[in-house]
Amino acid sequence: MAKKKRKLKVIPLGGLGEIGKNITVFEYGDDIFVVDCGIAFPEDDMLGIDLVIPDISYLTKNREKVRGIVLTHGHEDHIGALPYVLKDLNVPVYGTKLTLGLLEQKLEEHGLLNNVVLNVVKHSDVIELGCFKVEFIRSTHSIADSTALAIFTPVGTIFHTGDFKIDYTPIEGEPIDLARLAELGKKGVLLLMCDSTNVEREGYTMSEKTVGETFDEIFMNAKNRILVATFASNVHRIQQIVNAAIKFGRKIAICGRSMVNVVNVAMELGYMNVPEGLIIDIDHINKYPPEKIVIITTGSQGEPMSALTRMASGDHKKVEIIPGDLVIISANPIPGNEKLVSRVVNDLFKKGAEVIYESLADIHVSGHASQEELKLIHRLIRPKYFMPVHGEYRHLKRHANLAVELGMSPENIFIMDIGKVLELTNDSAKINGSVNAGRVLVDGLGVGDVGNIVLRDRKHLSQDGLIVVVITIEGDTGNVIAGPDVISRGFVYVRESEDLMEEIREVCKAALQKCNDKKKNDWSTKKSIIRDALRDFLYERTKRRPMILPIIMEV
Repeated sequence: MAKKKRKLKVIPLGGLGEIGKNITVFEYGDDIFVVDCGIAFPEDDMLGIDLVIPDISYLTKNREKVRGIVLTHGHEDHIGALPYVLKDLNVPVYGTKLTLGLLEQKLEEHGLLNNVVLNVVKHSDVIELGCFKVEFIRSTHSIADSTALAIFTPVGTIFHTGDFKIDYTPIEGEPIDLARLAELGKKGVLLLMCDSTNVEREGYTMSEKTVGETFDEIFMNAKNRILVATFASNVHRIQQIVNAAIKFGRKIAICGRSMVNVVNVAMELGYMNVPEGLIIDIDHINKYPPEKIVIITTGSQGEPMSALTRMASGDHKKVEIIPGDLVIISANPIPGNEKLVSRVVNDLFKKGAEVIYESLADIHVSGHASQEELKLIHRLIRPKYFMPVHGEYRHLKRHANLAVELGMSPENIFIMDIGKVLELTNDSAKINGSVNAGRVLVDGLGVGDVGNIVLRDRKHLSQDGLIVVVITIEGDTGNVIAGPDVISRGFVYVRESEDLMEEIREVCKAALQKCNDKKKNDWSTKKSIIRDALRDFLYERTKRRPMILPIIMEV
């Protein structure tokens, strides 16, 4: 009997059809390795949720096969879930120096640093993970030390771009290694997995250097204090703010815990060049004239608890916005954050600050490739099969269309959902079956203990409030001894709605009487009858449906 041909499986567990939560599994025979392991931020309807991480139940079920986790760069949507995942799946992690430097801090916060094996790699290094070989290829993105991956498998080569743009004049280090990409393309690539985030943008993404020129111009004309809000992980952007501060004789104060952490790691590892004495403590800013100060802060996305948002609302303990301050928001709002950013900008203007945001000046460039750069990658790699990654469905679809425009057969393009399995041999590819995938919600210290039912209840409580009815009855006779007492939270204020409260009590008494008449003495039936009677009554009277909790005590 002919031996069954083994297939390579590519299984995205996150990052497709969504922004964030990037994680992909590569499996062949008894070997598995994972690329990236990130978080997503909660959606509006996820009340009280702090973070969203991928469901890795497929990996924990196959833990003896997992050889390691490979990281492309140090952004939260690619490394943020590792402190949670490594508690369940303790395997070696491979990444470049800055990426692992940022990860170390996270692991330390979770008390995991001494339990996890972290392996620092350099560009051009090749590592072996079971039957796989993975080569790290120099790339450019909005964070230093980003890498693309050439994955050599028993059925052929896979090229994974990671997050990238083609920046010929990067702030630090060499540009993307296009020569190596061309070499791989010449030898033959089975599957291309390529970043789709900016596929809707025509042309090229501007170089990070252009932001530095804008900063110089703004700093030169600024007469007062300057505050710059940007992503904490954008080390290149922070370096350009530092360069402008040096040029115009200003001291720098860092504000926001994540910003302080990243700057410390980047300076320690040599990814930022900051002269001695340039950075001052945030507590000392009042010792200098305003025209000699720059404050670099978190909060470019209008996050409710971030430093800039608290400054704008007057809640920050150390920095107060004063009329004449110049605030630069050096980031684009992530889709969904536009209202939050707009609110912060309005609050800053109300406090007398001048605000410069993206639509007013070139103070932000994306870290992702636009259409012409994506075309270049496709032309260099010339893959047999293509799987667009990193984006919502519309991004993946547009990227697939772009590949068709470049001459690729639609049958060779796979728009995947998370959990779907792409099976490859050296001359075939098809989507075959699926594995467990989805989201796990992190709420405080609880991981995965909040599910759809809890979220549904939270939504119900937030929209309609709660009514608790407490009744004490005599066990033998079923007569009411005390109550019904009615407690309302988020529905109506009891003292202002005494008539309604009295009516609720009467409805409860009538419902209890009905139970006694029908000889229904078990508690759950009584509670159910009270709940139904109250629900109908309250909807008729108020057109609202509060959560109703009857509590019956028997003495």
